[in-house]
Amino acid sequence: MGMKILIACEFSGVVREAFRKRGHDAWSCDIIESEDNSKYHIHGNVLNHLDESWDMMIAHPPCTYLCNSGVSWLHKDQSRWHELDKASQFFKTLLEYNIPKICVENPIPHKYGKLPKYTQIIQPYQFGEDASKRTCLWLKNLPKLKPTNIIIKDRYANQTPSGQNKLGPSADRWKERSRTYTGIAEAMADQWGN
Repeated sequence: MGMKILIACEFSGVVREAFRKRGHDAWSCDIIESEDNSKYHIHGNVLNHLDESWDMMIAHPPCTYLCNSGVSWLHKDQSRWHELDKASQFFKTLLEYNIPKICVENPIPHKYGKLPKYTQIIQPYQFGEDASKRTCLWLKNLPKLKPTNIIIKDRYANQTPSGQNKLGPSADRWKERSRTYTGIAEAMADQWGN
């Protein structure tokens, strides 16, 4: 078997399964049950599972209080500042943990989270996906992800004519927006799984 890999804060199993297909002992962990009912999903707090001799961790911490798109809410609701502090600490705990190889991904952060500078920004359309969604990667002992299949369009399938995300308000919007695109997961597994 290849590396022992933790996919932190993933309920979809997209990244986990990309690595498992290539012979790695990959496990997802989230406080949410897995969508695919996989036996390779740990239902629980990832902080309780970080010391299990992982070779690599790819983490998707919640971005609600950290991303630039939500910064205006901080000034409208003072309770969000406390949640921001917790989210920032969680993010930094994952990034700085004693695991040999780490990738933490999140949207463009705002300055109030005081996160370290990201290593690179990727787009789904660089990996064969008909979508635009700027995603930052913070990398430790991993090379930058190289594009695999660039699609150039004026507007991508997930965008409105004004270039905004098409998904309107709904109870599951956060869930749909948090899924890793398959093309990105496949690139991670191909490029970091050797």
